[in-house]
Amino acid sequence: MREQFAEILKQTQNNQIAQMDLVIDNETYTRVFRPKERLILLGAGHIAQPLCEIASMLGFAVIVVDDRPLFANHPRFPQAEHIVCDAFPHAIEQLQIHAGDYVAVITRGHRYDTDCLRTLLAGTMPRYLGMLGSKRRTIALLHMLAQEGFAQNKLDSIHTPIGLDIGALSVQEIAVSIAAQLVQTRRRGLNRRSKSHILTEETFRADVVEDIVSNPLKKALLLVYETSGSTPVKSGSFMTVNEMFQAKGTIGGGCSESAVLRDAFHLIGTGESKCVTVDMNNDVAAEQGMVCGGQMKIFLTDLNEV
Repeated sequence: MREQFAEILKQTQNNQIAQMDLVIDNETYTRVFRPKERLILLGAGHIAQPLCEIASMLGFAVIVVDDRPLFANHPRFPQAEHIVCDAFPHAIEQLQIHAGDYVAVITRGHRYDTDCLRTLLAGTMPRYLGMLGSKRRTIALLHMLAQEGFAQNKLDSIHTPIGLDIGALSVQEIAVSIAAQLVQTRRRGLNRRSKSHILTEETFRADVVEDIVSNPLKKALLLVYETSGSTPVKSGSFMTVNEMFQAKGTIGGGCSESAVLRDAFHLIGTGESKCVTVDMNNDVAAEQGMVCGGQMKIFLTDLNEV
C-alpha cells in the first residue's frame, strides 16, 4: 500500500486528481485525493473579499491579483495564499495558468476584463473561467473577441455573467453565487450513488501521505469508510499511527478517535486488517462525551510489507 500512496503523491504533485480503491467487507470503496485547486481572482474589489473567504473555506488555494497596492494586500485578503500586485496580463503569464485552475475575472472595468480575457484565451484554458458583467456588456465583449480570431469553443466555455442565478443582489450574495458555481464545476460528473462507494472527503493531506511514503517507521492506517447520523468527520477521513504511537491526521479527535487508535497500533507489523464501528448513540459513548449521535465504520490496516 505504500507504493500506492507513493503514486498518489506523485500525481497530486503534478496537479492531477488521484484515487485509491480499497476492498472492505467485499465492497469496493474509492478514496479520491484532490490536490488543492488554485482559484485566481483577477480583481481585488469588494466582491473578491467575501469570495476569497468562502473559497478558502471550500478548500481552494486563492490567489488575488490586482495592479493597485491599496487593494492587493494581505490585510484585505488574510485567507489568500498568494497576492500579486501587477498588471493583469503580466500576472497571468507569470502564474502559468493550467487546465486544473479556476479563474474569476472580476476587475474594475471593461478595459481590464478585455486585457485579462485576451491573455487567458491565448494560453491554456482553465477548468473554470467566469467573468463578471451584465449580459449586454459581456455579449458585446465576446463578439469582439470572436472577431479578433479567438476560438469560439473557448469563448463559449466562459461562465458569463458569472455565478449561478440565485437572484443575488448584495456583494456577499454575488460571492455566494460564484462560489456555488465553482463547486458545481468541481463536482461535475461525480456520481455519488456509484456502487463503488465514492468516499466524501477528498482532501489530499500532504503531511500524512508524505509521512506514509517517506518515514521509515512502521505504521497503520485508519480510514473512515462509512458514516451515518451526525459524526465529527465524513467518510474518507484518514490518519496513521506509527510504532512509536505517534499519530498524523485525524478521524475526528476525542473519544471517537482514541477508541480505535490502540486497535490500529496493535496491527502494526502483522500484515492484517480489520473493521471497527464507533457507535456514538450508545450509553458508553454518551458517558464519554461523544455527543454527535452517529456511527462511523473505520478500516484499520497495517501499511507494512510482512
